[in-house]
Amino acid sequence: MTNSMLAEPLHDDQDESLNQYVTFYIGKERYAFPMQEVVEIIRIPKMVDVPLTSPALVGLANLRGHVLPVLDLRTILSFETQDNTDSSRVLVVNVGANIGLIVDRVSRVINVQPNDIQNAKSIQSTIDAELLQGVIATNDADAFIQILVPRQCIELEFSHFTSNVQSHGTSDGNYVEPVHDSAPEEEEDIDMLVSFDIEQQEYAFHLSSVQEIVRLPEHISQVPRVDHHVLGLINLRQRILPLISLRSLFGMTDVGASEDQRILVVDLNEFGKKSACVGLVVDGVKEVLRIPTAQQDDVPKLLDASSSEDIEKICRLDQGKRLVSVLKPSSLLQNQSIQKAFEEVQQEDSQMDHSISIQDEDTDSNSEQMVVFKLADQEYGISIEDVQEITRQPDKLDKVPKTASFIDGMVNLRGTILPVVDMRSRFDMSRIENNDRQRILVVNIDNVKTGFVVDSVSEVLRLSKSQIESSPSLSDDQNRMLGQVVNLADRNRIIQILSARELLNSNEQEMIASQMG
Repeated sequence: MTNSMLAEPLHDDQDESLNQYVTFYIGKERYAFPMQEVVEIIRIPKMVDVPLTSPALVGLANLRGHVLPVLDLRTILSFETQDNTDSSRVLVVNVGANIGLIVDRVSRVINVQPNDIQNAKSIQSTIDAELLQGVIATNDADAFIQILVPRQCIELEFSHFTSNVQSHGTSDGNYVEPVHDSAPEEEEDIDMLVSFDIEQQEYAFHLSSVQEIVRLPEHISQVPRVDHHVLGLINLRQRILPLISLRSLFGMTDVGASEDQRILVVDLNEFGKKSACVGLVVDGVKEVLRIPTAQQDDVPKLLDASSSEDIEKICRLDQGKRLVSVLKPSSLLQNQSIQKAFEEVQQEDSQMDHSISIQDEDTDSNSEQMVVFKLADQEYGISIEDVQEITRQPDKLDKVPKTASFIDGMVNLRGTILPVVDMRSRFDMSRIENNDRQRILVVNIDNVKTGFVVDSVSEVLRLSKSQIESSPSLSDDQNRMLGQVVNLADRNRIIQILSARELLNSNEQEMIASQMG
């Protein structure tokens, strides 16, 4: 939580503020910013890292619902880097848009007469004179306070940010909308499935049925007089959602909540239900699969009638060593206690139910689904339309001679050779050893399929387009590749959105296309 030291900077009295300066220290040196350029002073906030930018950028923070870039003034002024302390503060300055500058400690606000300010060139300083507005003499003949120009300090490392503010009057990024080829792919019929685990058995739903994938909330409202597999009701973005444990519904032993559990929000509109969705709790989500219909078999007749009604198809993967049962949501939910849970939703707030149905009509055209993944504990998102599938990282990638240097290796994906690029390397991050949580995002970039290795896949989020905003433009690469951001202020969560088309430049796309052709 930010702790503001200047709740209301003295901007009402313009004449007075013009003679006021906020003084602070970097090491043993004392500096000042003109008071009218300081919006507020806060403690060091929680931040997310931004790749492809200058080392001076510490990260992005959430300041009362707005994304705030935070820079290290030590790095900008070429001081030796050091860890922040309890005295460290962020001076939020306005250069057309707000930006934070970390200093070692804030001293005080002082009033200065104009004749007490000397020309910056009259003193010898380690700081470039172009960064200085002037020098304030002090009672100590050997000491002085150097007045820095915030915009000049920022432009030293981030001229892209300030020029963008000047051009647009805001920190809008020049986001390039991904281009999707409307022509159908020349391949066999494919079904996209979301696979998940229940008691170490693998099941799946059609992706079209799964609206989003979210974590279990801390609070679940209990529903009286229902079977134990109905966990209760949750409030998911202003709509009430019945929550059902698939493990319990399948008659398996309850093992309690775990970090890996997820809620599949399944859309039931196509089944004629008045309530739009239901949340199905699974042990863990595995992958998004693209399965040819030729690899999907009918349920064997030997299975009893109830099982065959619940299972739509059985998919044979890895030459028959891996079986995935595709479930029918409509069949699973023909259960009296679950119907009772739906009735409870309607009784809970019929007026809210009406407003939800109106909102859902608008959701189709004004929402986006994002695959959220992690790199070095930072969250990123990519449009689900650009992700062909999500698959596990193999133990070893096969390196093919005479392929491009940026390609880590190749993986055989159901008979198709897929080039694989490490996403950490793409963002100039240190690499990690292979582990079970890593996944490969198969991304279609202008009809060139490429796999990108990420640390883990967290969830699939459905977001309103109004929640997606332009990211502060801090470098050409960052602005091109990470030009948008989702700021979930209520959860103090910032998700940086990738533009799929920018993951590979045109030359790299051509190289992959020629080598894979």
